[in-house]
Amino acid sequence: MATNKWIIDPAHSTIGFKVKHLMITNVSGHFGKFDLQVETEGEDFTTAKGVFTADTASVYTGNDERDRHLRSPDFFDDHAFPRIRFVPKQYESVDNDGSYNVTGDLTIRNTTRSVTFGVEFGGVIKDPWGNTRAGFTVNGKINRKDFGLNWSALTEAGGLVVAEDVRVSCEIELVKQ
Repeated sequence: MATNKWIIDPAHSTIGFKVKHLMITNVSGHFGKFDLQVETEGEDFTTAKGVFTADTASVYTGNDERDRHLRSPDFFDDHAFPRIRFVPKQYESVDNDGSYNVTGDLTIRNTTRSVTFGVEFGGVIKDPWGNTRAGFTVNGKINRKDFGLNWSALTEAGGLVVAEDVRVSCEIELVKQ
């Protein structure tokens, strides 16, 4: 079977996250600079080999002060640890509609942990310009403290200002090369 190379289309992809603030609402953010290049056997994405990276300096939540805090040593420490990295290792089919789980090594702040994300496969199409594209929705949850993102504060009532669990939500569009 032929090997295909795919790259992410950053104009049609989003790498996002949500975390509880004061335990009553969510703050959303995303990374503006990221890269993903994979190789597959044919168009079978459960054979994908590749690496995803996101630049920690590109974190954006819509609030400059919060973004600077996220880039600081309290969180990502973007000068010392400029990239988040995910390397997929294993794929497991979840149902017959193309959904699966991908387990791989996630590295944040030089700490690597095995994590599993749910993947909803959107399909493969030819766009109006003759390019072959594939789409995916990726969701999961990580504990930020597992990766050394330990900053915390308590409210007057004793609740956390920032929750430990971070929900990851991504829309990925790949283009065959």
